[in-house]
Amino acid sequence: MMIHKLTLLLLFTAFAAVSIAQKEPLPADSVLSRALSKAKADKKNVFIIFHASWCGWCKKMDAAMSDPACKPFFDANYVVEHLTILESKDKKNLENPGAEALYKKHAPADSGIPFWLIYDAEGRLIADAKMPDGSNAGCPATADEVTHLINTLKRSSSIDEKTSKAIFERFRRNEPVKQ
Repeated sequence: MMIHKLTLLLLFTAFAAVSIAQKEPLPADSVLSRALSKAKADKKNVFIIFHASWCGWCKKMDAAMSDPACKPFFDANYVVEHLTILESKDKKNLENPGAEALYKKHAPADSGIPFWLIYDAEGRLIADAKMPDGSNAGCPATADEVTHLINTLKRSSSIDEKTSKAIFERFRRNEPVKQ
């Protein structure tokens, strides 16, 4: 009897693992739609970040936004979602269907990732990572890039000077040290 239970448990565990592993990411329009519904209910905007598992700058963007100096602001003002694009061939299964088309619609040519978009709760695009010169601010690190982020946050949220300064200082830590 014990062997039958153990066999059933192992089969169930294997089946569950295969089911989870085969689950496809949600399509981009579903991710956006879900985020917009939550934003509307919570009276926030939506901050979409295009990223990939291999992208070091994407990880820096997430780390900066999750830093205790920044996280309360982003949590209070935005529903943050990620859309996976540009994965390596062996990880294409991680990509959100339709995300690359949305990225290409808004991102400057050859801009790379991360790239971000900010929507109001009605689904209107109100800001993005495009700098005034047309380049991608990506994960802001230089003074100009971080200033662009702060200006974008001012247009899409209520941000005070203390918070602006804290976010500016945290994102500036992303700039590589020049040798």
